[in-house]
Amino acid sequence: MELSDLRQMSAADLRVKEHEAREEIFRLKLKLRTNQLDNHATYRRARRELAQIVTLLSEQARASGAADKRAGNA
Repeated sequence: MELSDLRQMSAADLRVKEHEAREEIFRLKLKLRTNQLDNHATYRRARRELAQIVTLLSEQARASGAADKRAGNA
């Protein structure tokens, strides 16, 4: 999935995607360890997508925290 598509998702949708990505990584890791994975790039791609999702979630959390802090000071 493209990063621009991920940026347009809400935090709840990103959490669902995060859960799905973690499950996919688990399955791919199992296949990798049992030599059943034909294309090793899929494992790397899944890990990269998970990292992007986690990064976006933390960015959104920081942005909402900063907005809450500014609203409290006003």
